[in-house]
Amino acid sequence: MSIYDIGIQTATGEEKQLADFKSKAVLIVNTASKCGFTPQFDGLQKLYDTYHDKGLEILGFPCNQFMNQEPNSSEQAAEYCRLNYGVNFPMFAKIDVRGKHTHPLFKYLTKEAPGVISDQIKWNFTKFLIDQEGNVIKRYAPKTDPSDIEKDIQTLLG
Repeated sequence: MSIYDIGIQTATGEEKQLADFKSKAVLIVNTASKCGFTPQFDGLQKLYDTYHDKGLEILGFPCNQFMNQEPNSSEQAAEYCRLNYGVNFPMFAKIDVRGKHTHPLFKYLTKEAPGVISDQIKWNFTKFLIDQEGNVIKRYAPKTDPSDIEKDIQTLLG
């Protein structure tokens, strides 16, 4: 199985495949609009603005599993990010990133890039960097500022 075999759903309910992002470097982030890390949207958007034309995609997946920090619907979460942080990278439908209903994408990501103490996602804004061939390159902790990922993105994009 490859990451490109996994289906995802946009914030508006449209079915997509991760295969749509083949040949791109991809940063996948589980997000929440009411989290202490929510201001990271500014840094994520800056990365997107800087590197999107060079081959970077950032994919946001809202999640409400951590202290109900994403109470909005998928569409409301995407709109909140757009209005408050200028986010124009793709935001997807709310998903579970751990537990018995974990979305297949996060099952795959945590298998390929286990955490330090546990494979399980521990909080919002865990980030995964995927190379242009679909390999999971690195997992970043929620507290990792997006600017600290920039060097790894530059390396991937050449």
